[in-house]
Amino acid sequence: MTGVLTWAGIAVLGGLGAVARFTIDTAVDRRTTSAFPFGILVVNVTGAFLLGLITGVGVPHDLSLVLGTGFVGAYTTFSTWMLQTRLLLEERHWALPVVNVVVSVVLGLAAAWVGLRLGGG
Repeated sequence: MTGVLTWAGIAVLGGLGAVARFTIDTAVDRRTTSAFPFGILVVNVTGAFLLGLITGVGVPHDLSLVLGTGFVGAYTTFSTWMLQTRLLLEERHWALPVVNVVVSVVLGLAAAWVGLRLGGG
Protein backbone atom coordinates (compact mmCIF):
# COMPACT_ATOMS: atom_id res chain seq x y z
CA MET A 1 0.00 0.00 0.00
CA THR A 2 1.23 3.44 -0.86
CA GLY A 3 2.00 5.62 2.15
CA VAL A 4 1.71 9.32 2.78
CA LEU A 5 5.43 9.87 2.16
CA THR A 6 5.12 8.24 -1.25
CA TRP A 7 2.19 10.50 -2.16
CA ALA A 8 4.08 13.55 -0.91
CA GLY A 9 7.16 12.51 -2.90
CA ILE A 10 5.09 12.09 -6.05
CA ALA A 11 3.60 15.55 -5.56
CA VAL A 12 6.94 17.26 -4.92
CA LEU A 13 8.87 15.47 -7.65
CA GLY A 14 5.93 15.92 -10.01
CA GLY A 15 6.25 19.66 -9.57
CA LEU A 16 9.99 19.49 -10.13
CA GLY A 17 9.49 17.33 -13.22
CA ALA A 18 7.05 19.83 -14.71
CA VAL A 19 9.47 22.71 -14.07
CA ALA A 20 12.33 20.69 -15.59
CA ARG A 21 10.20 19.99 -18.69
CA PHE A 22 9.36 23.64 -19.15
CA THR A 23 12.98 24.71 -18.62
CA ILE A 24 14.50 22.18 -21.02
CA ASP A 25 11.80 22.58 -23.68
CA THR A 26 12.22 26.36 -23.61
CA ALA A 27 16.03 26.21 -23.63
CA VAL A 28 16.14 23.82 -26.60
CA ASP A 29 13.49 25.68 -28.61
CA ARG A 30 15.32 28.99 -28.13
CA ARG A 31 18.35 27.47 -29.85
CA THR A 32 16.47 26.26 -32.93
CA THR A 33 14.71 28.10 -35.72
CA SER A 34 12.90 25.09 -37.13
CA ALA A 35 9.16 24.50 -36.85
CA PHE A 36 10.05 21.01 -35.58
CA PRO A 37 9.42 20.69 -31.80
CA PHE A 38 12.95 19.70 -30.77
CA GLY A 39 12.39 20.73 -27.14
CA ILE A 40 9.66 18.18 -26.46
CA LEU A 41 11.59 15.56 -28.43
CA VAL A 42 14.59 16.07 -26.11
CA VAL A 43 12.34 15.97 -23.04
CA ASN A 44 10.50 12.80 -24.05
CA VAL A 45 13.62 10.91 -25.15
CA THR A 46 15.55 11.80 -21.98
CA GLY A 47 12.48 10.89 -19.94
CA ALA A 48 12.30 7.48 -21.64
CA PHE A 49 15.98 6.99 -20.83
CA LEU A 50 15.41 7.94 -17.17
CA LEU A 51 12.46 5.58 -16.82
CA GLY A 52 14.47 2.76 -18.39
CA LEU A 53 17.32 3.49 -15.98
CA ILE A 54 15.01 3.55 -12.96
CA THR A 55 13.52 0.24 -14.03
CA GLY A 56 16.90 -1.31 -14.81
CA VAL A 57 18.37 -0.35 -11.45
CA GLY A 58 15.49 -2.17 -9.78
CA VAL A 59 14.60 0.44 -7.17
CA PRO A 60 11.97 -0.50 -4.57
CA HIS A 61 8.31 -0.11 -5.59
CA ASP A 62 7.50 3.06 -3.62
CA LEU A 63 10.69 4.80 -4.77
CA SER A 64 9.92 3.72 -8.33
CA LEU A 65 6.50 5.36 -8.00
CA VAL A 66 8.02 8.58 -6.69
CA LEU A 67 10.71 8.77 -9.36
CA GLY A 68 8.82 7.25 -12.29
CA THR A 69 5.31 8.55 -11.76
CA GLY A 70 6.26 11.72 -9.91
CA PHE A 71 9.27 13.13 -11.68
CA VAL A 72 9.39 11.34 -15.04
CA GLY A 73 5.60 11.30 -15.43
CA ALA A 74 5.42 15.07 -15.01
CA TYR A 75 8.62 15.65 -16.98
CA THR A 76 7.52 13.82 -20.13
CA THR A 77 4.43 14.79 -22.05
CA PHE A 78 2.29 12.86 -24.49
CA SER A 79 -0.31 15.61 -24.75
CA THR A 80 2.12 18.36 -25.80
CA TRP A 81 3.79 15.98 -28.26
CA MET A 82 0.45 15.25 -29.92
CA LEU A 83 -0.66 18.90 -29.85
CA GLN A 84 2.58 19.97 -31.53
CA THR A 85 2.15 17.22 -34.11
CA ARG A 86 -1.36 18.48 -34.88
CA LEU A 87 -0.16 22.09 -35.08
CA LEU A 88 2.47 21.07 -37.61
CA LEU A 89 -0.33 19.61 -39.74
CA GLU A 90 -2.43 22.75 -39.37
CA GLU A 91 0.58 24.84 -40.44
CA ARG A 92 0.90 22.60 -43.52
CA HIS A 93 4.31 21.18 -42.64
CA TRP A 94 3.32 17.90 -44.27
CA ALA A 95 6.42 15.81 -43.53
CA LEU A 96 7.23 17.14 -40.05
CA PRO A 97 4.28 15.53 -38.20
CA VAL A 98 5.23 12.10 -39.54
CA VAL A 99 8.89 12.70 -38.71
CA ASN A 100 7.91 13.88 -35.23
CA VAL A 101 5.93 10.72 -34.50
CA VAL A 102 8.39 8.25 -36.02
CA VAL A 103 11.53 9.84 -34.60
CA SER A 104 9.98 10.27 -31.15
CA VAL A 105 8.86 6.64 -30.97
CA VAL A 106 12.10 5.18 -32.33
CA LEU A 107 14.38 7.36 -30.20
CA GLY A 108 12.15 6.92 -27.15
CA LEU A 109 12.24 3.13 -27.41
CA ALA A 110 16.00 3.18 -27.98
CA ALA A 111 16.57 5.52 -25.03
CA ALA A 112 14.43 3.38 -22.72
CA TRP A 113 16.37 0.27 -23.81
CA VAL A 114 19.75 1.99 -23.21
CA GLY A 115 18.59 3.20 -19.78
CA LEU A 116 17.37 -0.27 -18.90
CA ARG A 117 20.65 -1.86 -19.96
CA LEU A 118 22.78 0.75 -18.16
CA GLY A 119 20.69 0.17 -15.07
CA GLY A 120 21.52 -3.50 -15.15
CA GLY A 121 18.21 -4.79 -16.47
